[in-house]
Amino acid sequence: MAKIIDGKAISAEIRSEIKEQLKKLDKKPGLAVIIVGNDPASKVYVRNKRLACEETGIYSEIYELPEETTQKELTELITVLNGCENIHGILVQLPLPKHIDAESVIMTISPNKDVDAFHHENVGRIMTGAPRFLPCTPAGVMELLARSGITVEGKECVIIGRSNIVGKPQAMLMLAANGTVTVCHSKTHNLAEVCRRADILVSAVGKAKFVTADMIKEGAVVIDVGMNRDENGKLCGDVDFKSVEPKASYITPVPGGVGPMTITMLLKNTVAAFEQSK
Repeated sequence: MAKIIDGKAISAEIRSEIKEQLKKLDKKPGLAVIIVGNDPASKVYVRNKRLACEETGIYSEIYELPEETTQKELTELITVLNGCENIHGILVQLPLPKHIDAESVIMTISPNKDVDAFHHENVGRIMTGAPRFLPCTPAGVMELLARSGITVEGKECVIIGRSNIVGKPQAMLMLAANGTVTVCHSKTHNLAEVCRRADILVSAVGKAKFVTADMIKEGAVVIDVGMNRDENGKLCGDVDFKSVEPKASYITPVPGGVGPMTITMLLKNTVAAFEQSK
């Protein structure tokens, strides 16, 4: 039976460390979060980010803009926040309304305040091994592994999914940790065969219970980044937990695995941005 990697407990541990760190400071790191429109999931994420800031002692400003906000109005707000001395991190909640070009908006954020690590400059720094900030979800995965005593060095690491938010940066972080990395996607031949080579398997494909026991090597570490609904509407991951858990050595649950780590890594990046601004 696999050991469960408890993302809630590890996240709480890191937040406690951040809180203690900030108690010693006269000035607090500041995070600005911008949401455009009324997407219910986005509103929940923004509320959770505000609560996480309150919990750890980070100053936060939330900007809730109407759906009809123009690109010009949004970029003007970001430009103002770029110049604010008490704001060290800026996050624009995605997705944005269809009339706004998300990439252009992200590129407006100062690379020094881009705590999501989506700006092209920060992506390039990750590629070259000199990151300013680490992208939140992949960084959360690396923390889960490290704090569970799982080393990446020398391991066969297989990532399912090649998104700019998770798959690609996850590959770069595992490569930086001296893992041997394979990235799989919709065009990969013999996907199950490739997955069975993995000492560490990370699934970020967004398909409910996509990874089954026959795709897992005995004793593999299985990290489930997916957040889906099953046929009964119940929250689940990419991994068929029930069949895979007896075969894996470690596994993350959904919910309660990778999810709690994403906002925690955002807090870490905000503190890093503050430290770098001195």
